[in-house]
Amino acid sequence: MTTSGKNILIIEDDEFLLSLAVTKLQKAGYDVESAKDGEDGIKKLAETKPDLLILDLMLPHIDGFEILKQIKSDTKFAGMRIVVFSNLGSDEDISKATKLGANDYMVKSSFTLDELVAKIDEHLK
Repeated sequence: MTTSGKNILIIEDDEFLLSLAVTKLQKAGYDVESAKDGEDGIKKLAETKPDLLILDLMLPHIDGFEILKQIKSDTKFAGMRIVVFSNLGSDEDISKATKLGANDYMVKSSFTLDELVAKIDEHLK
């Protein structure tokens, strides 16, 4: 079990998945904050300045692509790792998210939460 002390913010509107992910990451030793929509996510980003962001793209109010644009345009988030975890899986969506600064892209239907935690461990070593 990791005792990293690293901060993670998850922006995810599916409450069930969000709850499972928060629990799984806390058990893995991470400090986890969460937001259920893009607007709240932007506020929490500014408050917490996480080491890593897990970002859904299809969100109420402000979508994940807009959040990526805002992060990219703000130097205080330089160096923050971003893992997109979304149901959007087209090459176009993946390319767009990567160009906007996502370090990794995981399609929800193709990965388990254990695999998500392993990916986060890789980014926060």
